[in-house]
Amino acid sequence: MKDELARELARMAQDLHQQPDVEQTAERFLDYVSTAIGARHATVVLMQRGGRLEPVAATGELVEEAERLQLEVGEGPTHATVNDHTSVLSQDATEDPRWPAWAPKAAMIGLRSILSVCLQTKTTTVGALTLYSETPGRFTETDESVAQLYADHAALAVTNARSESTLWQAIEARKQIGQAQGILMERFNLTGPQAFSVLRRYSQDHNVKLRDVARRLIATRNLPENL
Repeated sequence: MKDELARELARMAQDLHQQPDVEQTAERFLDYVSTAIGARHATVVLMQRGGRLEPVAATGELVEEAERLQLEVGEGPTHATVNDHTSVLSQDATEDPRWPAWAPKAAMIGLRSILSVCLQTKTTTVGALTLYSETPGRFTETDESVAQLYADHAALAVTNARSESTLWQAIEARKQIGQAQGILMERFNLTGPQAFSVLRRYSQDHNVKLRDVARRLIATRNLPENL
């Protein structure tokens, strides 16, 4: 059993690292962990800048609604998992006093059992995996341990996907700024540093990101009147 689980985790890790972006990484992770635990309802929520939580993958509308309700009332198992950096196991939302505003709403849409585990690396809390079931008492401590193993592997894959995405965005931004500089140099006989200075001044004066100024210039081939 342990050998089979280890092989499946290795297959998942390899698969996740081959995904092209964060969203598809999270979706593939949901496929693996939902199959392993036999959960029909699951979601991955990631922590964004400023501590904001954002659902990035879900098995259906029911769990999307459950996460939306958590964001609306500011409490729930996903919030607890991320804030406390720990797992949450609830056998029945209707009898759980931890989330008085959220639990009745979850039960009303038919979700009773809840298992939420933290996606985290040694240095960063990435987000949470939350599994739901319409049946009370559906998840066990064994399910919790298995889910955490999958989540630990997924946290690394998501972190890598984010880093690669940030890197490619930075590369693309530099390319666009270079193109915009070229347009200014050709049209106004400027040097490279002079063209960059013009772009930077507009960015600062109008509180617009430099890459957005470059993108606008490339798209219109025209300078704003007050550039």
